[in-house]
Amino acid sequence: MNNIRINYFVIVIIALFSAAIIALNITWPDRQKAQINKILSRGELRISTIPSPLITMNDKKDPVGFDYELVKRFADYLGVKLVVNMRTNINQMFDDLENNKADFIAAGLLYNKERLETTRSGPAYFSVSQQLIYRKGTLRPRSFDTLDGRLVVTAGSAHASLLRTLKETQYPELEWEESDNQTTSQLLEALSEGKITYVLADSISVAVQQRIHPNVAVGFEVTESRPLTWYLPDGEDNSLYAAMLDYFNQLSQDDVLARLEEKYFGHVGSFDYFDTISFITAIDSVLPNYQPLFEKYADTFDWRLLAAMAWQESHWDPHATSPTGVRGLMMLTRPTASSMGVTDRLDPEESIRGGAQYLQHLLSRLPDSIPEDERIWFALAAYNIGFGHMLDARRLTEQQNADPDSWLDVKSRLPLLSQKKYYENLPYGYARGHEAYRYVENIRRYQLSLVGYLQAKESKNKILSKDKEDDGDDEKQGRSPLTQDMAYQ
Repeated sequence: MNNIRINYFVIVIIALFSAAIIALNITWPDRQKAQINKILSRGELRISTIPSPLITMNDKKDPVGFDYELVKRFADYLGVKLVVNMRTNINQMFDDLENNKADFIAAGLLYNKERLETTRSGPAYFSVSQQLIYRKGTLRPRSFDTLDGRLVVTAGSAHASLLRTLKETQYPELEWEESDNQTTSQLLEALSEGKITYVLADSISVAVQQRIHPNVAVGFEVTESRPLTWYLPDGEDNSLYAAMLDYFNQLSQDDVLARLEEKYFGHVGSFDYFDTISFITAIDSVLPNYQPLFEKYADTFDWRLLAAMAWQESHWDPHATSPTGVRGLMMLTRPTASSMGVTDRLDPEESIRGGAQYLQHLLSRLPDSIPEDERIWFALAAYNIGFGHMLDARRLTEQQNADPDSWLDVKSRLPLLSQKKYYENLPYGYARGHEAYRYVENIRRYQLSLVGYLQAKESKNKILSKDKEDDGDDEKQGRSPLTQDMAYQ
């Protein structure tokens, strides 16, 4: 009896002690878990990055993008706050890693064996190819042997590492420059302006920049698809890497990676040079006439989405009319215009107001189960083919055991609405679903072009304004800009 009481007492003490450890979040001393324990104890996950198509700053100076969502979800998975340190070049990021100022690096970086001498790579989560880029209108290069001009890459990048390998193994005459203060996107912009002859870049950066600078063109593919990865400190501690493996495994099981790829890159695959040139030209020449109206009636939308939508509908022609009778900037049908209180469909302000209100109305009718960041694509599809047909696409998606709340799954079923074996069993019947598919994808591409082009234009104007201010300061001091430059030579 006494032995039973003693055993019971010991069990209770052990249980209470274990509970106290859990309650106080005390970690057992374990050198193999130092990395993850530091992050949990600190309550912060610190990452370093540089601007890229996968992570950048929006108009409010908040980080956004594919990589940002991944690291934010990872911080949530760990139950800690995310701290993002935006750096200006690749070497600064790796300095942060070496000096313990970052837990890892996330910047859309290619897997690079050279980096593994001092770091370790995380799980691969996306893939891109490397391409030799030139300016459209100049002679297209077919191989490194035919280059005639300045080839520039970002210092510390996998592109620079690849060029070193190519010089050692295949092209001993190959020459290039490495820039410490320009990202790949900035180099592509410089190339589009004729300041650089060639750039070695990843395919996703090129695809995004072509929406803003359509004269950026692919000379030839240098590599096949290669993985993108995060980089961690090197060492025997596997705890952070293990957490990443578990995290990415969950993302794959929940189809999150596929959804994020669709959200950020699902619409950038195809590129029409002449269509993009036409749109970019109209941004400067036509958009200023209507931008105040898009801003006025955007409400909860990004005004640039409405502008992209209007370009897809009418090419910003207020008198546009289709064979089916839809008219105006937002191409409203007569019944839709009437329901939105629009009396003159050819009046730009009435058309934009009516189109924005109708899009908002469609959004409000969508099921709450659709994720917030995907709802707009469903609403745009409904704007094009009708709300009932959009519901049919969701029904068909569910019938085929896919997710009716996922735009990735639903958009692939839209073209099936024009096939009899599918539409004859749906409540609303035949619909030109392939047109709705292209409609939404085109708007997403136009919005990407518009946002990027306006941001690039704003940045350039700021630089010009600063240069003028500097010139003015020089003149006030009695020294011309020319003598100012000479003083530092």
